[in-house]
Amino acid sequence: MRLASFVFEGQPAYGVVEDGHYRVPPAAFRARFADLTAVLRAGALDELRTAAAEGERVAAEAVQLLPVIPNPGKLICVGLNYKTHVAETKRADSDYPSLFLRFNDTLAAHGDAVLRPAFSERFDWEGELAFVIGKGGRHIPKAQAFEHIAGYACFNDVSVRDWQRHTHQFTPGKNFPGTAPFGPYLVTRDEVPDVTALTLETRVNGQVMQHAGISDLIFDIPVLVEYISRFTPLSPGDVIATGTPGGVGDRREPPLYMKDGDTVEVEITGLGVLRNRIGTAH
Repeated sequence: MRLASFVFEGQPAYGVVEDGHYRVPPAAFRARFADLTAVLRAGALDELRTAAAEGERVAAEAVQLLPVIPNPGKLICVGLNYKTHVAETKRADSDYPSLFLRFNDTLAAHGDAVLRPAFSERFDWEGELAFVIGKGGRHIPKAQAFEHIAGYACFNDVSVRDWQRHTHQFTPGKNFPGTAPFGPYLVTRDEVPDVTALTLETRVNGQVMQHAGISDLIFDIPVLVEYISRFTPLSPGDVIATGTPGGVGDRREPPLYMKDGDTVEVEITGLGVLRNRIGTAH
């Protein structure tokens, strides 16, 4: 299934993406499960599939998309997880994943304007693969990692580079509101038999800036699930963004940053195209 969250008839809702339309499950189903996180917590994806098939079919124009998971309990990002990105940052290799957290209000939807702070000129793209936890757990072994994943989506870890580099901590530059587009939909794990076969590409105004295979991850998904679940319980609806490949604007010569009117796209094989326009927050 392809799942999306959106505003429908003035209320937050969700449904199944179907040929450019959305199948919205009946109101009784949505009364039981307020959002996709609630569906995941209840282990009710199969029930959602059945309910959506019986629900209303609405045109894309009838909904306003939200981030795929608007309210994750945890939003964990992995840094420096492609050799090409490690090389361009001139950082040393690490024996363990580099992790940082984002706030939920940093999430944005496919089609949203992503606003550069007016006091920053270093607004940068980072196309990534994100996955959503479908079954919670602690101390999850690598061999069982995929059993805990609900699905995959495109993610753009847009960074305010000057604020990111005020200190050695990434938090400020990674947490401006609405700077993490996530979507356009979640593709359930059963439709992605081999996530390592997927390819990620980031484009700005149609020009390819990043292109890499998910197989190039330094710390692959099973390693990430095992490592992260050792120090914190993972719960249904948690989101983990797996890192960006080389090609970020900040490390180009000369550097290149996003500006008003630019269009940034993150495309991953079979997961759709996450597209946003850049504006300025005044």
